[in-house]
Amino acid sequence: MDSIDLVERNMVEIVTHDDLARLDLSKSKGYIGFEPSGIPHLGTAIIWKEKINDLVAAGVHMVILLADWHARINDKLGGDMRLIRLSGEMLKGCLTAMGLSREVEFVWASDVVKDESYWETLLNVAKNANLSRLRRSLPIMGRTEDDADSDFSKYIYPLMQVTDIIYMGLDIAVGGMDQRHAHMLARDIQEKMGLKKVVSLHGPLLGSLLGSGRMDSFKKMSKSDPDSALFLSDSAEEIRRKLRNAFCPMGEIEGNPVTSIVREIFFPFSGKPLTIQRPEKKGGPFSVKNWDEFASMYLENKIHPMDLKAAVSEYLVELLAPAREFYSENADRFKEILDLYRK
Repeated sequence: MDSIDLVERNMVEIVTHDDLARLDLSKSKGYIGFEPSGIPHLGTAIIWKEKINDLVAAGVHMVILLADWHARINDKLGGDMRLIRLSGEMLKGCLTAMGLSREVEFVWASDVVKDESYWETLLNVAKNANLSRLRRSLPIMGRTEDDADSDFSKYIYPLMQVTDIIYMGLDIAVGGMDQRHAHMLARDIQEKMGLKKVVSLHGPLLGSLLGSGRMDSFKKMSKSDPDSALFLSDSAEEIRRKLRNAFCPMGEIEGNPVTSIVREIFFPFSGKPLTIQRPEKKGGPFSVKNWDEFASMYLENKIHPMDLKAAVSEYLVELLAPAREFYSENADRFKEILDLYRK
């Protein structure tokens, strides 16, 4: 697989393929930003860890921005910067335990903003933005226009995200499809400022285990609802419990969070067929080689949701074992964060 294919694989959208092709990846700098806001979930540890490693393997210098100031603006962990910083340290340790490349550079936003030129850049960014565009960007932080109207600091968030990209001289910005507004805003403002436009890699989002509640809506895994997400600190039994209770309609793939895990995590990263331990009276165990075969069988009701949940549970229990070990070894250090998720 060549370097460009490595960078693009398992992504939903590349903006743009031509811009990416023009980059010398060995001299390029990329980033992904994470708000330190609690225990990381499945998507962070697998989808984004794997994509970061792909970029490193392709020769890109990758930065993880530990966006503590952004988390403060977004009222994460009650806006307590001590807890936010502790959460950032947890994220660093957990991603490393899950196999993140040692070549990745971690940068704290609070260190970046110490440079007065950062604020000069932010002012220039603001002069090339308008309020209506900023309002459209609020979904990047899970907020609405009403939230920002009652707390003006929320409008600073997208300005900071664009400033981060310009200030750090990035060639590639990585994020879920929920970050698309911010990346497009950055590209537009860079064009107005006569700067190179960042290449944007947009990946899939994992849906809430509880389902969206509506056929025409999407809810992603959320730290604010512990039963909606698989956290890296979850015990084996907790993983099994959450999957047993997960929304998984028979014969439906769209809006199904369990089949989404199969599509976005199992087949891209497991390197093996999915084995379904079907009861002998129902025909016995069988294996599915790839996503297309799985999708066809599931849509034809040839795979029962409970059998699928059991198979996915055991895969995730094994996959997330290094994270559980990390949390077990650091339970005292991160007790304040972990206690927030205990019922």
